[in-house]
Amino acid sequence: MLEILYNHPDFVAINKPHDLLVHRTSIARGVQECALQLLRDQLGHSVHPVHRLDRKTGGILLFGKSRRALTLISNQFQSRSVQKSYLAIVRGFTDPKGIIDYPLKNDSGKTQEAITHYWTLAKTELNFPSAHHSTSRYSLVSLLPYTGKMHQLRKHMAHILHPIVADRPYGCNKQNKMFKERFNMMTMLLHASKLTFEWEGATIEIHAPPQAEFMRMLNVLKLPIGSDGAVKFKGEL
Repeated sequence: MLEILYNHPDFVAINKPHDLLVHRTSIARGVQECALQLLRDQLGHSVHPVHRLDRKTGGILLFGKSRRALTLISNQFQSRSVQKSYLAIVRGFTDPKGIIDYPLKNDSGKTQEAITHYWTLAKTELNFPSAHHSTSRYSLVSLLPYTGKMHQLRKHMAHILHPIVADRPYGCNKQNKMFKERFNMMTMLLHASKLTFEWEGATIEIHAPPQAEFMRMLNVLKLPIGSDGAVKFKGEL
């Protein structure tokens, strides 16, 4: 059963597990289950996905319960008035904060504006070798995409040489192999943690605790995490 984070008469938000498709696609013909189908069966009525979330990404996924809600909230996504926040564990020590302004090409080859803001929440260094280094360094970052291009966060973090752990194909293959062999971990460590939008004069703010595998890796890597799934860090975003 899907975890429901926010259930409103007009919309519903779930905490999508990693590796679950939003809906069936021609690319993944053999997949039997998707979030759209599971949520529809769970609620007993039709729902409409308002936005997309990569199959490998866990966290907040919003659905409209009517065409009206779908249109009104989708318009906010298109106008960039929706604020989305993600958590990611990446290779290396990131700068305290930064802006990645790096255009990306879409499927048709057209270059489009793509901007991501990031903040470093915590860093860790573990005593096992990584590539040519005697230790392994990782950062827990908060990512706020100003634009919403396909695979934007994954491509942007790889662009600044801090790929998301277990990301394929944009990540580090050696690092991904090490995580699989050492920790039996193949889940991409990217989580949609917060979503804020307006509805009928009210500000709706939805939070999603990390999924179990993300939580496990936070503990393994000795990154700060609360018992309720809230990340502990100093400073304001």
